[in-house]
Amino acid sequence: MGGLYADIIVDISHEKLDKPFQYRVPEGLSERLETGMCVTVPFGNGNKLVKGYVIGLGNVCKFDPGRMKDIRGIVKSGVDIEDKMITLAGWIRKNYGSTMIQALKTVLPAKKSVKKLEHRTLQRLLGREEILSLLGESRRRKQVAKERLLKELAENETIPYEWVTGRLGVSAQTIKSLESAGVVRVVSTSSLRNPVGFREVQEQPIKLSSAQQGIVREVLEDFDAGNPDVYLLHGITGSGKTEVYIQLVEEMADRGRQSIVLIPEIALTYQTLLRFYARFGSRVSVMNSTLSSGEKYDQCERAKNGEIDVIIGPRSALFTPFPKIGMIIIDEEHEGSYKSEASPKYHARETALEIARLHGASVLLGSATPSLEAYYRAETGEYKLFTLKERLTGGSLPRVSIVDLRQELREGNRSIFSEKLKELLADRISRGQQSMLFLNRRGYAGFVSCRSCGHVMKCPHCDVSLSEHGNGGRGKSMLICHYCGYSEESPAVCPHCGSRYINGFRAGTQQVEEKLKEMFPGVRTLRMDADTTRTKDSYERILSAFSNKEADVLIGTQMIVKGHDFPNVTLVGVLAADLSLNAGDYRAGEKTFQLLTQAVGRAGRGELPGEALIQTYQPEHYAVVCAAEQNYEKFYNEEIIYREMVGYPPVSHMLAVQIFSRSEESGRRLAEKLSASVRSVYGITAGGRGEEGSGQIPELQLIGPGAASIGKINDIFRFVFYLKCTGYDKLVRIKDMLEEEMQGGQASGDMVQFDFDPVNTL
Repeated sequence: MGGLYADIIVDISHEKLDKPFQYRVPEGLSERLETGMCVTVPFGNGNKLVKGYVIGLGNVCKFDPGRMKDIRGIVKSGVDIEDKMITLAGWIRKNYGSTMIQALKTVLPAKKSVKKLEHRTLQRLLGREEILSLLGESRRRKQVAKERLLKELAENETIPYEWVTGRLGVSAQTIKSLESAGVVRVVSTSSLRNPVGFREVQEQPIKLSSAQQGIVREVLEDFDAGNPDVYLLHGITGSGKTEVYIQLVEEMADRGRQSIVLIPEIALTYQTLLRFYARFGSRVSVMNSTLSSGEKYDQCERAKNGEIDVIIGPRSALFTPFPKIGMIIIDEEHEGSYKSEASPKYHARETALEIARLHGASVLLGSATPSLEAYYRAETGEYKLFTLKERLTGGSLPRVSIVDLRQELREGNRSIFSEKLKELLADRISRGQQSMLFLNRRGYAGFVSCRSCGHVMKCPHCDVSLSEHGNGGRGKSMLICHYCGYSEESPAVCPHCGSRYINGFRAGTQQVEEKLKEMFPGVRTLRMDADTTRTKDSYERILSAFSNKEADVLIGTQMIVKGHDFPNVTLVGVLAADLSLNAGDYRAGEKTFQLLTQAVGRAGRGELPGEALIQTYQPEHYAVVCAAEQNYEKFYNEEIIYREMVGYPPVSHMLAVQIFSRSEESGRRLAEKLSASVRSVYGITAGGRGEEGSGQIPELQLIGPGAASIGKINDIFRFVFYLKCTGYDKLVRIKDMLEEEMQGGQASGDMVQFDFDPVNTL
């Protein structure tokens, strides 16, 4: 049967968003109806008119045509929060490639069955004299529990229920008997959970510099004039970007607007939240993966009810359902964690711009090492650029030295610590100053191999080596796959040749800590990596302990170098700085520069001068040299030439078409089929470029297809091909074409995902 049909989600707040209902589209609406629109439909046996959202349109009737109901009308777009969220989901689906269901699940917090937080109290119903009379009777009858409770009721008109059952040890049955006798009444009140557990925090008065004041003034003048814009704040480490954020959030709150402050990692939540809490108290909250379902749900409700002015959290906090957003701040905007690695593979930066457009809000991006995308757009006038070039404390940037590890090896030093780093650590420990050691690796060891035959222990399910983890003295160490979680005991002999010369390549944070304690007996250390931060409060516990000077040295992976502010840290040592330079990724230079700059910027943030040491096997690489000089502009000018030469973002856009399959042959066929379709439709030559001609895209370039850099993870084979083009909209068009082609069906074990301007290559 012909006609147009719409798949509609009726209850968007339900956690099972994968059960849409199909309705017939009347002729009068067929030309106007679009995916994402809000409509009214008859629902249920009583045909009650309810609101629903269109998540798909098609010409195939999936149910009995005789029972099909018609859409009644399109709801005019209003200011409803859910309307904006649905519009945003439609935008994400179109621009990043996913199903509408996936996009909806991304932007809408599912309302799971969450119990409200209940507070119960016992309220006295009788006068004090009557209670004392009952107390005497309880003593005579030796009713000990009732006696304890009546004694408290004689002195207090209300008592917390939990205190009665806990501290007084009175059973619920005893309370119920007093309630039945009309002596007390149990009063229940419910409240929304607040995950921010700070008590009183002393607010530090903030006096903005003239440069900071100028930034705040210009942003607010644009906003008040009805011209909210996008701004890039490029400020050196310690220049006071957070103070600018706080002032802007406060100004927005005064205007009745809410703010979202994004941070790249949960590890940064503690210090950031502490500073905002000092200014805003309970009007600030958090949203991240460590919260329980109840806490997440309650923060959304508090945001809708206007109980909070600002939410702080990583990427997902962007979808907090504030009714009137005025400001979105993305701190450390260059971080790769702002890009989702699960479908839809949205980027928080571009998504924030769309949310700001829907709300009439301003967007401020902040970083000491901006992404090339953001700086390129500032250079071309798409964003407004602000700079802060002086440290707020008046101190100078740390003195940075580069140590050539090749020379250390020639001189007989095979340790992971250079001689100069040993000297500097000894000096800081003796002075009672703190140090940070950064290692861009996780776990106890990188891989386990046989020095006799070269055999490497690999995961049977993934194309990666297994990593060795210590077992805390409780027996054998374990080999673990960091992709799928597979584990096995470390072998005593090589399973390939039987040799006993099999061990790990130990370059992990735990081994660094052990070596440090061996060199400096009695040194107090803290370790912060993926293995020591598994529990809910581990970030706060470690950072708080280091801030309180309970350790001399903090050792960690990337999470210790991003945004933390410890005034007593005067030394930062970067171990094996160039490990990330060897990654098969066109962003390797950029990522290395950003990491090193952020790392050395942790030193000397207080009154004491700071020093940093970069240990590297490539001391002449421009990413290392520019990081040591803290010279972003010099790095940008070098890197952008490379991007222009090879046509990588931000000069061009890039689309990764990723194919996942349980069958290696099926996955390869699908990758070849889809890439062949692009070649055919867009006239791409054997050289990988588009030809001139009707409907063609001359600047389009196709790379691949081929196996991904890790060809198999968790028994899933992975293939990829890349498309490069200056026009983002043209890549969206190709994505739409491939999505339509896949509707024809593919093998049940196959899946395709789209990644626009990928931060991490597959």
